[in-house]
Amino acid sequence: MHEDQPSEPAPQAARPAREDAPRQDGPRQDGPREGQRQDRPRHDRPRGRGRPPGDRPKRREISGWVILDKGVGMTSTHAVAAVKRALNAKKAGHAGTLDPLASGILPIALGEATKTVPFVMDGRKAYVFSVTWGVETDTDDAEGRPVATSDDRPTQEQVEAMLPRFVGAIEQVPPRYSAIKIQGERAYDLARDGEVVELVARPVQIDRLAVVAHTPERTVIEAECGKGTYVRAIARDLGRALGCYGHVSALRRTRVGPFTEDQSCTVAALEAADAEANAAILRPVETALIEAVPHVPVSRDMAMRLMRGQPVILRGRDAPTEGKAYATCGGVLVAVGDVERGELVPHRVFHLGGTAPRTA
Repeated sequence: MHEDQPSEPAPQAARPAREDAPRQDGPRQDGPREGQRQDRPRHDRPRGRGRPPGDRPKRREISGWVILDKGVGMTSTHAVAAVKRALNAKKAGHAGTLDPLASGILPIALGEATKTVPFVMDGRKAYVFSVTWGVETDTDDAEGRPVATSDDRPTQEQVEAMLPRFVGAIEQVPPRYSAIKIQGERAYDLARDGEVVELVARPVQIDRLAVVAHTPERTVIEAECGKGTYVRAIARDLGRALGCYGHVSALRRTRVGPFTEDQSCTVAALEAADAEANAAILRPVETALIEAVPHVPVSRDMAMRLMRGQPVILRGRDAPTEGKAYATCGGVLVAVGDVERGELVPHRVFHLGGTAPRTA
């Protein structure tokens, strides 16, 4: 469920940049002030915001998953940076952007775990979101401009009776302010420039929609769905179907693939502890694969072949014959790849020395 799309700021008030807005950072444009020396020896110039090179903490080779409970107002990029800094990690990335307006589960991959990000992004997701009735906005959320209004308000029974229309394999038109490309341009960029954005409906899978709270002005709904579903589009289309219009006013992601709220931690908790203590919260790299693809144990010799990028023949009654699989040797993740005619062909190999603690 992609809730990482930007909204057009209202002209009367500036808002923080949205998650997928283009980066504005670049080379500094302010040169030396008048009277300053410009012939300072290169080796004497301060680096790293004035910190001497020897004082900068050395980044660590650390691999695993941090299941972050992101707060409202923080971008996914800033969340990754905060986790990376708290653990002194060399490499980090997230598995599915979560809009600044939204809170909840943001899985962050460190080190070798970044190779498994696609498997998490393809997993099922769960959300709790609020639909405010009576107003449809151009962004389908609370940050947009009203484009349609109504004095009608639905009852809980009316909402519940309409939900089955949006469950199952359905066609959904993404929001105009989305990251979908139209002839090489992002839809949100075209919309910001005032161009008419016509997006075609796409197939999505919504497994469950259920009302958990209702007032005349707002309904809280739980959703379970697959990749590519837009919560904002659900709210928009539900409001139109009920004849009262609506938009998402609050959104929380409660699950991404195998990762849930009970496994999560906050940025504040990470920042309050030291790097060694934080390393204990890491979940193993292969956690991202357990629900997604079959597991095959391999011998040391087979592991060495896989590490060199060579296929190995899988033997045994339970060995998969087709599809994707991941291999471990002695409980350590070795490779993930495709099984073709009984052979495992590695597409990603892993170099896991000291990593996250193994799960039982």
